[in-house]
Amino acid sequence: MISVVIPTLNAEATLGQTLAALVSAAVDGLVREVIVVDGGSSDRTAEIVDQAGANLVRGSGGRGHQLAAGAAQARFPWLLFLHADTTLAPGWEHDASVFMERVDMGGRPLAAAAFRFALDDAGARPRVLEWLVALRCAVLRLPYGDQGLLIPKRLYDDVGGYRPLALMEDVDLVQRLGRRRTIMLRSHAVTSAERFRREGYARRSARNLLCLALHTLRVPAHVISRIYG
Repeated sequence: MISVVIPTLNAEATLGQTLAALVSAAVDGLVREVIVVDGGSSDRTAEIVDQAGANLVRGSGGRGHQLAAGAAQARFPWLLFLHADTTLAPGWEHDASVFMERVDMGGRPLAAAAFRFALDDAGARPRVLEWLVALRCAVLRLPYGDQGLLIPKRLYDDVGGYRPLALMEDVDLVQRLGRRRTIMLRSHAVTSAERFRREGYARRSARNLLCLALHTLRVPAHVISRIYG
């Protein structure tokens, strides 16, 4: 029922854990295929994909291109887009199944769903950031790509799918979906905090906010990509 699409670029450090979190759902038949779209990795990413039995697609041109390429290959009616450094927490299958059943049975209009944001780090700084992201999602209904996106393929096609952007492709798609068609699930998507630890929580968060502001002002994605790093 679900085709999972994961864009990668030198993701060997985190991809195995991301894929492992999908195993129980694959055994239960909820996840029917996993498509990894690689942007030219020089590490063991391709080997990890092969060992996991996932489908490897070669892609280029940035994450927007990769996500669009993976969606074009998908064979099942639901799409789940994940980042390669994001691991779905136990119990995600139940929340996803309930949401999908309500949509498929007509219990609610067509909509997409994202997971709650969490970081794999201890201390006050990651908890504060998680709270701020939860506030952003509650007020603006604007989840980022590291929160995953579960969407019916027909809705994905209706809104035009991912655009071939170098950055902010996640925000671009969610904005086209709109608040009423973007739902927050209760389970968490746990993302690697490595970039925050390396660059500093305040600096990385400020840079992310700057990129969002520039996107809102319609600054070209390739310019924002250089700032994002």
